[in-house]
Amino acid sequence: METAFVLLNCELGFEGNVLQLMKAIPEVKDAYGLYGVYDIIIRLEADTREDLTDLVNKIKQMEKIHSTLTMVVV
Repeated sequence: METAFVLLNCELGFEGNVLQLMKAIPEVKDAYGLYGVYDIIIRLEADTREDLTDLVNKIKQMEKIHSTLTMVVV
């Protein structure tokens, strides 16, 4: 099992919408709103590193997400 934490920076005013979208993704095990530079943190789990990478790339391309920072757990 591969795990990563991803910090998300969203379009102003859409943090709640993006948070709900993240919670609907089965591989997202935890999702929390934040105060600070980033708006949301999620914990992802996938079977392989490739699956994890594909999922992160899909999240990066979602509407209302401006930037991400991904940290893969070792």
